[in-house]
Amino acid sequence: MTHYATEWRAASACLSADPELFFPIAEGSAADGQISSALRVCAGCPVRLQCLDFAMTSGEAHGIWGGTTPDERIRARRRAMRRRKERQSRPQPDARAS
Repeated sequence: MTHYATEWRAASACLSADPELFFPIAEGSAADGQISSALRVCAGCPVRLQCLDFAMTSGEAHGIWGGTTPDERIRARRRAMRRRKERQSRPQPDARAS
């Protein structure tokens, strides 16, 4: 099991919020109000980037993390994967040509 530093959580804006707010049970429009409320908490959080980095690194598939929804994180992972593949497929300059 990988260990992730989570000291940032002590400074999180959600520390005193109900954790269920960040894990909507309903989907679609039924969850929109709850998601909006969670995102408002995240908007002013001083450790939002650390939270998002944790979620992206650990592969969090559920809940609101770092001001993002699961779908937003999936899209971000896919974009990052595409960028990595594009970089890897580019021809590398020949170091001997100098």
